[in-house]
Amino acid sequence: MKRIRIIHKTEYFYNQPVTFGPHRAMMRPREGHDAHIARARVKVEPKAEVSWLRDVYDNSIAILTFEGKSDKLSLASEVDVDLYYDALNEWPISPDARSFPFQYPPEEHIDLMVYRLPSYPYDGPILHRWLRDLYQPGQVINTIDLLSNLNTHIYRSFKYDARDALGVQLPNETLMRGSGTCRDFAVFMMEAARYWGFSARFVTGYIQMAEGQHGATHAWTEIYIPGAGWRGFDPTNNKLVSSEHIPVAVSREQEKASPLSGSWEGPSDAFDRMTVSVQVVEAP
Repeated sequence: MKRIRIIHKTEYFYNQPVTFGPHRAMMRPREGHDAHIARARVKVEPKAEVSWLRDVYDNSIAILTFEGKSDKLSLASEVDVDLYYDALNEWPISPDARSFPFQYPPEEHIDLMVYRLPSYPYDGPILHRWLRDLYQPGQVINTIDLLSNLNTHIYRSFKYDARDALGVQLPNETLMRGSGTCRDFAVFMMEAARYWGFSARFVTGYIQMAEGQHGATHAWTEIYIPGAGWRGFDPTNNKLVSSEHIPVAVSREQEKASPLSGSWEGPSDAFDRMTVSVQVVEAP
């Protein structure tokens, strides 16, 4: 077990007071057998009522309802998380799924079906051509080797390029540009895995930075492997997800895992700038 402290502050600045509509914030790590929140606090400006709900993916969502106008919106959270992770080389994969191709068990097929559907079906042909170097129909290959090779191939094929703009590139855009962000690489791997028939989903969260890695707010892909369950792959850093990764939200598509979303009313030129500060460190 290790304890991680996450300090995350997002600020939006306006050149005159504006009115804020309700906002949805994803800032609380997902708890379970592998993660427990030991301490958490949230500070919101301007004054807001904070209520909590669980969405369809069981993500914890804060609903912020603001009072009055302001020329700044600030959301600051500080969370201590205790992490418990199993050994990466001890995934209890079902015997029938240790080699690819395989079929998902009938009792899991219906629940997993939605995660097998592509989000960008028109990018299928170009993905097919790109994936031919990794797998040819009729091959039998170790499942973890195949997914690890995909993880590494994305890491080696594309250059990391930070981008503040919202949203992600389509897989074909990432191929065309040869670069992208962690969000783009997570979506690319998710779509590639779905093309092979895997159930895959998008994950947003944090990563404790190491030299040469890209983070600290981060995104990666989880793929469902019978027996082992949902397992994470980080193509941005060419890693299997481990205790340095702290998930906050999962979704079938990345649009539903936005850390902060909402609306404001005022003159069209009122928005000035946004700043984000994130620290992910070992807690004292």
